[in-house]
Amino acid sequence: MSIELTRLPSGLVVITDNMPHLETASLGVWVGAGSRDEAPEENGISHFLEHMAFKGTTRRTARQISEEIESVGGDINAATGVETTAYYARVLKDDVPLALDVLSDILSEPLFDPDDLNREKNVIIQEIGASEDTPDDIIFEQLQATAYPDQPVGRTIMGTRQTVRSFDRKQLRAYLTRNYRSPGMVVGAAGAVNHQAIVEEVQRRFSPFDGPAAPPPQPAQFVGGTSIEKRDLEQVHVALGFEGVKQGDPASHSLQVFANILGGGMSSRLFQEVREIRGLCYTVYAFHAPYKDTGMFAMYAGTDPNDLEELMRVCVDEIVKAVDTITEAEVKRAQIQMKAGLLMSLESSGSRAEQLARQMIIYGRPIPIEEIVKKIEAVTVDSVQAAGRGLLSRARPAVSVLGPGQRLESAAAIAETLVRRVA
Repeated sequence: MSIELTRLPSGLVVITDNMPHLETASLGVWVGAGSRDEAPEENGISHFLEHMAFKGTTRRTARQISEEIESVGGDINAATGVETTAYYARVLKDDVPLALDVLSDILSEPLFDPDDLNREKNVIIQEIGASEDTPDDIIFEQLQATAYPDQPVGRTIMGTRQTVRSFDRKQLRAYLTRNYRSPGMVVGAAGAVNHQAIVEEVQRRFSPFDGPAAPPPQPAQFVGGTSIEKRDLEQVHVALGFEGVKQGDPASHSLQVFANILGGGMSSRLFQEVREIRGLCYTVYAFHAPYKDTGMFAMYAGTDPNDLEELMRVCVDEIVKAVDTITEAEVKRAQIQMKAGLLMSLESSGSRAEQLARQMIIYGRPIPIEEIVKKIEAVTVDSVQAAGRGLLSRARPAVSVLGPGQRLESAAAIAETLVRRVA
């Protein structure tokens, strides 16, 4: 890869990866601020700002923003997470300056027109309603809130109806000014790009973000506990979470291998035992999501109410069993899957740009693919088992159960036996 990096005097980073065989470019602005950077009364404002950025600027109407990009065959979008917010576009190589102009415009000169604010509040309230009709959205929001109660990292990204209705132009400006600062921002691009040309465009267009770094977010503390909600659904949805490890932790790759072996695909232990052998569910999986100072290791499944207790017993058994019985063949398979996924992602200019930007925000440098592969290959059976034991011994788990039936509490109780069995 031909990665080039420039750190401007303001602290803003420009990082590019030229892919000469492409005629298109993916580029975007990644901001190291998300829902965990919000005060309680601001819950949802990161997501609301992401929406309002596209609703008009001092130079463009909302329609012009979309039409200028789509008229050249491109697309533009954005996404809000717990720790980052991204605004990105994909265009033909000759239209990179246009894309940078639009991206800088929507972030530096948003109008926040009161009528647009009111309309978008209703749109987001509709989005919240749609999420509340989606059980596998609800279950993970509940799990996050149970794992990190009364903390920014545990609050929903979209906010609540009450907080969304309360937002005004003054709050949006204050949040933008506080968090969208050059030292915490990265402009990333990959594909048919010229690094120096992009640096010059960024120098011209991104000066409004010069200023001191944003304040650090409140430290996260995994607490755990149980959340049970009875609801008239066809299935019971259950999620089980443990405190994982933070980004860059030496155990992170071993824990990812553990997640892959336990519930990362059709050959995983949970999929084989819970679905293929016992037929207790359609969907079951496990994953690890790291943050700056903490992490969440989680398992999810959905099942018939009559099968819930058996499913929980089997899942708990498989998790406990995995800690001591993981094999060399399973580790090798997980390593190959992880390496293949990493290398396949490099075929996409959008994935490359995002990966580089996130690496700069998290680690302060681009991580060579060879370095990542070497760390994956260094994982051993012993390190995976140690990561699993550490996972189950750190804190009380978080359990979230959603659905119909009279035995939801007993299913949660089965999940909580994990720590006692491993201790």
